[in-house]
Amino acid sequence: MTEERSRPKGMKAGLTHYGDAGFSLFLRKAFIKAMGYSDAALSRPIVGITDTFSGYNACHRTVPEMIEAIERGVMLAGGLPVRFPVTSMHESFSNPTSMFLRNLMAMDVEEMIRAQPMDAVVLIGGCDKTVPALLMGAASAGVPAILTVTGPMMTGDHRGERLGACTDCRRFWARHRAGEFDEPEMEEISGKLAPTAGTCMVMGTASTMALTSEALGMMLPGGAAIPAVHADRLRHCEASGGRAVALAEKRLTPDKIMTRGAFRNALRILHAIGGSTNGLVHLAAVAGRLGFSLDLDAFDALGQETPVLVDLKPSGQHYMEDLHKAGGLTPILRELKHQLELDCLTISGRTLGEELGAAADDWPQEVVRPFARPIHSGGALRVLRGNLAPEGALIKQSAASPALLQHEGPAVVFENLEDLARRIDDPELAVTPESVLVLKNAGPKGAPGMPESGYLPIPRKLAQAGVKDMVRISDARMSGTAFGTIVLHVSPEAAEGGPLALVENGDRIRLDAAVGEINLLVEEEELAARRNRWHAPQQHDGSERGYLRLFLQEVTQAPEGCDFRFLQPPQRSSNVP
Repeated sequence: MTEERSRPKGMKAGLTHYGDAGFSLFLRKAFIKAMGYSDAALSRPIVGITDTFSGYNACHRTVPEMIEAIERGVMLAGGLPVRFPVTSMHESFSNPTSMFLRNLMAMDVEEMIRAQPMDAVVLIGGCDKTVPALLMGAASAGVPAILTVTGPMMTGDHRGERLGACTDCRRFWARHRAGEFDEPEMEEISGKLAPTAGTCMVMGTASTMALTSEALGMMLPGGAAIPAVHADRLRHCEASGGRAVALAEKRLTPDKIMTRGAFRNALRILHAIGGSTNGLVHLAAVAGRLGFSLDLDAFDALGQETPVLVDLKPSGQHYMEDLHKAGGLTPILRELKHQLELDCLTISGRTLGEELGAAADDWPQEVVRPFARPIHSGGALRVLRGNLAPEGALIKQSAASPALLQHEGPAVVFENLEDLARRIDDPELAVTPESVLVLKNAGPKGAPGMPESGYLPIPRKLAQAGVKDMVRISDARMSGTAFGTIVLHVSPEAAEGGPLALVENGDRIRLDAAVGEINLLVEEEELAARRNRWHAPQQHDGSERGYLRLFLQEVTQAPEGCDFRFLQPPQRSSNVP
């Protein structure tokens, strides 16, 4: 009998250590019966369901009814559903940033799956960092798992103009800074940007992670783009619950789905959908849990042959509900079929190729472009290297201003987020439209948590003069909903003494996205002298204890996914893509 077959199941799995296994099971049953379960119910396969609902998380407002649908699916398939809480986090309600808490949630998910008896688990994600945290935790726990998501919001409307969070949040805020809208109208707009439950309805990180997770094979087909308030969302949940019972019986664990080929497919989709730059960090972290290392240069090469096909904000014009009406991920996969690894097994039990063959035929639509008529050629994301980013940086070229993708200008430097807030709107700030805005110490350790502050605001005096975009560089992240010519994830970060820490006001910086370079035009002798004078920034308040201390000691840089070193296997099996 193999180890898989002999593994305890149901209530017998993961018994509490009392030194007497029989007593442990007896005691467990005594207490679970207080919930009203019968012996017949307790004899079934147990499917855990992560409860990520929170009063702070509007993206997860529909989770309670999703759980009901998942439970229905589990019971119809002969299993016993058991919901359990894990960390819930929302980008707008997480200080200093939800990225700081992603690894905490991943640890929570892993340990709760491992600690409690379950033969499979349904993961409910949605807002940005919850999906990668769930996949990271499930990958490490090694229990059969299936993902479903809350789904995108419907669009809003302001005086006849269609609105979507949060690309239009940023667009209207920029216009407010430029003096186009007063406070009362901005308050009116704020009530229209997020009109329903669900995640941002543009190609932000939540939409990106939903689509790439489906491409990865961890979600039943069709689930990524269903709006949060649609009945189809609940039907997808019911199907996911039923499938979880089959996963428990077959012991189909995440490592059998999230293979090297599956990550290659997901990373290609990241380019094709005009996905969030955050997606690369998160996929690197998930891959790292399974022993894979992200190869930035190979990812960049993948982009050179993968066009952006999805006409959706911020790279295009449409919204996620439009993508759902166009067929969701399926038409994208079909356009890229000749580039995909179709033999990858998916959570349905069929290969990606088999799922595509079984899907409904495509129909005329304008959201997903033909391969030969993309909205952007050469990938959504471009990896940059040079003396300013020896270990890599990233730019979302599909959402940038084409005229700025090759640019040289003088640096205007902000030492940290506090310095940025204090000086960005100073009328005396020495800045012109040709300047390059540089933000330091906003990376994984420097901020801490690598916040989405890479979308530096246009200085107010330039915004009021009509400037819409400038080259901006930092070791921070940027929301997938944002747009502009913005260089992110500069590695090593400034707080670790990377070259970004050495930039001074007036230094000339050259960006050339076409050849993938970002360079500081300062002689090496001068940089060496600056390096000798450099001192690490002061420690963050509270860094002597708790989770912050753990984070600062263990977090990796962006190319490694900003995961904790001790949570990744010591040996890497191969590179992805």
